[in-house]
Amino acid sequence: MNDFSGNLKLALPNKGALSEGAVNLLIKAGYRCKRSGRELVIRDAENKIDFVFLRPRDIALYVGSGIIDVGITGIDLAMDSGAEVETIFPLGFGKSRFCFAAPKEKNMSIADFNGLRIATSYPSLLKNELAKRNLNCKVVKLDGAVEISIALGVADAIADVVESGATMREAGLEIVGEPMLHSEAVVIAGNSETAKRPEVALLIARLTGIMRAAEYVMVEYDIERSKLEEACKITPGIESPTIAPLSNPDWVAVKSMVKRKESNAVMDQLYELGGRGIIIMEISACRL
Repeated sequence: MNDFSGNLKLALPNKGALSEGAVNLLIKAGYRCKRSGRELVIRDAENKIDFVFLRPRDIALYVGSGIIDVGITGIDLAMDSGAEVETIFPLGFGKSRFCFAAPKEKNMSIADFNGLRIATSYPSLLKNELAKRNLNCKVVKLDGAVEISIALGVADAIADVVESGATMREAGLEIVGEPMLHSEAVVIAGNSETAKRPEVALLIARLTGIMRAAEYVMVEYDIERSKLEEACKITPGIESPTIAPLSNPDWVAVKSMVKRKESNAVMDQLYELGGRGIIIMEISACRL
């Protein structure tokens, strides 16, 4: 466990949605980090990285202390830990909100929380928020299943991370006020110097390529030369589209990247213009 052979040490969550999202993203980026069992360390010799699997809550503490170089965790977990870390790259998954919630039938406002018991798995975040609002509440720290604490008589309200809000609604709770924090998975480092290391710079470049690729698709189509200029206005590409001749001199083949969310409309426009053989293809990674 302690023999890291001078490799970059990158901490990953050992379980949960954050773990699955981080591992899948890194595999797409060309890293070997998938566990076959419950290994604590996976060594990627080719990329000179040791992936260390830790409790999501502990990752910021290890990174902040310098034991681990960089890590992937949630903004909420990093902030609640109190560790001194820097966010160096947002990953776009694991999005959630840290919110107050109370029984729906009570129709409470946040001002009504003063003097109440509030259950949470994020005591530091909650205490900071209560101090900002000048609320004097008893913080009840729980490790999970916060929603049921009110029904069990442990708390009067809760402060918890919400994704869809379905679990809270099932427990008869409603969100009170605006979210205290918006969170997502991020890459963190102990300091900005670590982020400049070649292995970290390459990691961020690869992750950027994977995430950027998810925003685009490749469109290929054939079009008459006489309509090429108009077609290129529909698919201008990043710099310009790739154009290749066909055996029929009056036609050309065009290839261009387009925004994924616009791809169906682009296909409609091309077909209406006279484009044929229109194909939309996935892009696994790119550098723009």
